[in-house]
Amino acid sequence: MRITDIHITPVAVPDPPLLNAAGLHAPYALRLIIEIVSADGISGWGEIPGGESTRAALGTAAERLIGMDPWHLNAISALLDSLANPDDRGATPWDQRAWVHVQSAIEVACYDLMGKSVGRPVVDLLGGPARDQVPFAAYLFYKYKGAGGEFGFGHDESASGWTAARQEAALDPAGIVAQAQAMVAHYGFKSIKLKGGAFEPQVEVDSILALRQAFGPDMPLRLDPNAIWRVDSAIAAGKQLEGVLEYYEDPVRGQANMATVARALDIPLATNMCTTSFADLPGSITHQSEAIILSDHHFWGGFRASLDLARFCAVFDRGLSMHSNSHLGISLAAMVQLAAAVPNLTYDCDTHYPWQDGHDLLVEPLRFEDGAVALPGAPGLGIEVDRDKLAQLGANYAACGLTERDDETEMQKLQPGWSFQATRW
Repeated sequence: MRITDIHITPVAVPDPPLLNAAGLHAPYALRLIIEIVSADGISGWGEIPGGESTRAALGTAAERLIGMDPWHLNAISALLDSLANPDDRGATPWDQRAWVHVQSAIEVACYDLMGKSVGRPVVDLLGGPARDQVPFAAYLFYKYKGAGGEFGFGHDESASGWTAARQEAALDPAGIVAQAQAMVAHYGFKSIKLKGGAFEPQVEVDSILALRQAFGPDMPLRLDPNAIWRVDSAIAAGKQLEGVLEYYEDPVRGQANMATVARALDIPLATNMCTTSFADLPGSITHQSEAIILSDHHFWGGFRASLDLARFCAVFDRGLSMHSNSHLGISLAAMVQLAAAVPNLTYDCDTHYPWQDGHDLLVEPLRFEDGAVALPGAPGLGIEVDRDKLAQLGANYAACGLTERDDETEMQKLQPGWSFQATRW
């Protein structure tokens, strides 16, 4: 089996004006779609966060992959390692390392090819299913009024149901509760996560307490301030949330600060920001900085690295959850295949998919039933890409004028002079 062609398509998917520690989501989220084609005409698909810097790195790698065997992942990894330039995660809530994204895109597409070539789902290539459906959590955001994409932020104000929840303002506890109620009713989610870091800590604590009052003690709740709080602020907020939160994700920046907060509170701390690579794992053990690590195959370098992370968590008694970024159905399918194969991934996974729902590029989008996605039985990732929809999202990218994610600039359009601060409150 040999790779004969590789196609890279940058796409832009409508994204509502969601607030986070780094600013505001632009009207489009950027993704890169990779298609790896074998000599026998099989296509394998991968998806990663977009941007021209990552696109350039992916293009450099793609030129060297022609003629290689997609089953020879060790050789492919060695090639990518030889091409990679040093880069780091950066201070923003999202991971800015281009080459781990490239590794992930290529490996996922190769696994899709491999599974299709032998008529087996990817989960079987990862050791077989530990579960036949993967539960996800509702992912709430403070947001400005309106939708994203070509319609701008004021689109469809008369819509009802979940669509209405995506249009209304959600800048206070009542708005957050309404958003959660709409999302849970539509998708059946059994747990809830709030993206914090957008307002003073007490505002976000009050939102969590309002969610507890609305949904009761049996609904697991999570809060993620994206490491923007001071240690004293995080402890003060956390004291109010002991017995309320399932876990407290990245309230502060850095392993040492996380460890200080962890010692002060009776809440499990989770991270997707202070422990994000294998080089960080010794520090995790030394500092005891978190109880739960959020895996993400996009940011850890693919499926195999994620399985290695899961083994680390099992050995060192870490819980394991799964992080999400604004994504389409290829990424969702990959998340489902991986999560199904990891026995100790026992927390409901994150997903941004509700914010992109209705704009997917799959012929048959994956469905949420009672908050979970059933493991597809078809070979590979178990999905089929709609090439017309792919072309449409590609046209969005060409027309939207965005080339990198930049939440700070987007926020400045509404609040002139606003700037990102690594620690704000």
